Amino acid sequence: MEDSLSLKLAALADPTRRAIVARLARGEASVAELQKPFGISQPAISRHLKVLEAAGLIEQGRAAQTRPRRLKVEALRETGAWFDQVASFWQESFDRLDEMLATEKGEDC
Repeated sequence: MEDSLSLKLAALADPTRRAIVARLARGEASVAELQKPFGISQPAISRHLKVLEAAGLIEQGRAAQTRPRRLKVEALRETGAWFDQVASFWQESFDRLDEMLATEKGEDC
């Protein structure tokens, strides 16, 4: 069993799925609306949507006869928080390296 972050990152590894997420960031959309810009078959777009739904990144709504998809913003925030933690770790590491190099440079003068 994979953890939810792994599922989200695996789902977002595909450029078509990232484009779908970007499109849904502008508002919910039907399968037909999501399919149109990609020029791929309805079954293919449905497979991408299933992966995104299984990862918890999007959900299916209900509006009359259609089943529009929309983003689950909280799921994206969780993924973004992980990237922020990694970026913070590296920024702190580079800051410490800068301080150490500045100290060594000062000692050489």
